[in-house]
Amino acid sequence: MKIIVPMAGRGSRLRPHTLTVPKPLIPVAGEPIVHRLVKDIAKILKQPIEEVAFVLGDPAFFGDDIVSSLQELGKSLDAKTSIYRQDKPLGTGHAIMSAKESLSGPAVVAYADTLIRADFDLDPQADAVIWTKRVENPEAYGVVNLNYNNEITELVEKPEQFVSDQAVIGIYYFKDISILKSKLQEVLDENIMHGGEYQINDGIKRMMAEGKVFKTGTVDEWMDCGNKTVTVETNSKMLQFLTQDGEKLVSDSVTLNNSKVIPPCFIGENVVLNNTTVGPNVSIGNNTIIENSTVKNSLIQNQTSIKNANLDNAMIGNHVTYNGKFTSISIGDYSVLE
Repeated sequence: MKIIVPMAGRGSRLRPHTLTVPKPLIPVAGEPIVHRLVKDIAKILKQPIEEVAFVLGDPAFFGDDIVSSLQELGKSLDAKTSIYRQDKPLGTGHAIMSAKESLSGPAVVAYADTLIRADFDLDPQADAVIWTKRVENPEAYGVVNLNYNNEITELVEKPEQFVSDQAVIGIYYFKDISILKSKLQEVLDENIMHGGEYQINDGIKRMMAEGKVFKTGTVDEWMDCGNKTVTVETNSKMLQFLTQDGEKLVSDSVTLNNSKVIPPCFIGENVVLNNTTVGPNVSIGNNTIIENSTVKNSLIQNQTSIKNANLDNAMIGNHVTYNGKFTSISIGDYSVLE
């Protein structure tokens, strides 16, 4: 089994956090989004992972440190790691075809801006599986249309009239991904574009037209990381799931001075809390110091200093200095204080 992960986008909706760190590498509950996603997919598949292929963008943004991080992720799964580059942002179909040398045999394609919780078996009768989540407002999503055999017959983008409540979440399984490869090559050769981009759906529709059987795999939780608000919500949900799973979330190297941690929280290495209450639903990265503060429902990254703050629903990046009693301010592009 292979996992193909297109992650070339810059994550503009999550600025300023994605100005220096690609969105899939932002930590949620103490681990980068893409690391957690790939590991969770591997658990669901319940079979050895032969290769993980990552499609990255501009090397100036997706640099050697990111490549090394992804190689370590592949190594943790005993899988080969392949790195490809998407030279131009020409859509989902183009991103997948950027990894065409790896497009053979059974494979999962997963876009690295979402997290999931699921436990299901892949249907052995299906040529492909599109992972979905039941939603209350399907008109806001791309959804699947099913026939009486619960086979997918159509993909419908933001339907004005009810089609189904099964929203497509951006994770796909193909029994033989070389078939998708051949159909996407046709799409590229015929220059079939939507909004100036080549889309995976055009390859999928051609597979359906040839009678390939598509089924759904329904996930229990689908957690978005598209912008600051939903990323903070996802962090809170993931902390609760990890606590239920019995994972150790607070490092032994944390220093507590007249401070309290209200679980669930993730607290990384060498964090110092002075006269501070943290939690619930807080993640704090390595080497961060927080003093005279209260923090809840928030995500704070590495090597940051926070003083005299009362934070709720906050997302703070790396190497930040924040004092709630500030009189002198230095804030860069896309920063928000509310």
